[in-house]
Amino acid sequence: MSQIATTQPLWKRILFSEVILSKSHAQKIAYVGLMTAICIVSNMFLEFKMFDVQFSVTIFASVLTGILIGPLLGFTAAFLGDLIGFFYNSWGMVYMPWVGLSVATMALISGLVMNGIPLKFKGAGYVKLAIVCVLALMFCTIGINTTGLYYYYVGIGAFSEKAMDYMTNVLGTGATYWGYTLFRLFISGQIYNNLFNYALLFLAVPLLNAAKPLKIHIA
Repeated sequence: MSQIATTQPLWKRILFSEVILSKSHAQKIAYVGLMTAICIVSNMFLEFKMFDVQFSVTIFASVLTGILIGPLLGFTAAFLGDLIGFFYNSWGMVYMPWVGLSVATMALISGLVMNGIPLKFKGAGYVKLAIVCVLALMFCTIGINTTGLYYYYVGIGAFSEKAMDYMTNVLGTGATYWGYTLFRLFISGQIYNNLFNYALLFLAVPLLNAAKPLKIHIA
């Protein structure tokens, strides 16, 4: 950790990354703008489908944002990235605010875990990243995003035919919350998209450590 960062109070070292703490105000704004732009691009363009599974790098971009600029600024950048990306090109879909809240919370969690858990042994960064992935799955993918989608479909009274068939004929539960959660994760393939993003994050750790100007040391 840099000398500038170590002179900051503990709450600042937790809520803001070392990268941000060591920069001028203008540089801080530039970093936030850059990460917001990366989140916008990931929401707009970096998506592709394989069979019935839609892959994107939104989770990767959101978690990386929290690591690089900290939980508070990361939350803001990830939320704005989703919001601006939607309004730039909505693809004719309804805006779903819980999606932005979900990715923003991923950035918040990643920043808090990376900055706030004092693990110092070799490879500690990988342990903290694993914790981030588990918490993001529980609180964001399931707790926020899946919950929002479930109650949206309940509200409009229209689950997809495939979802209803799975929940009714395979699970025998009908349109229940946990039935829809299992459908979204394993039939719609959200869990595979998550694993894809988690793999990208673990591959990125050595690159972040090697980027000396960033002053990131997470492993």
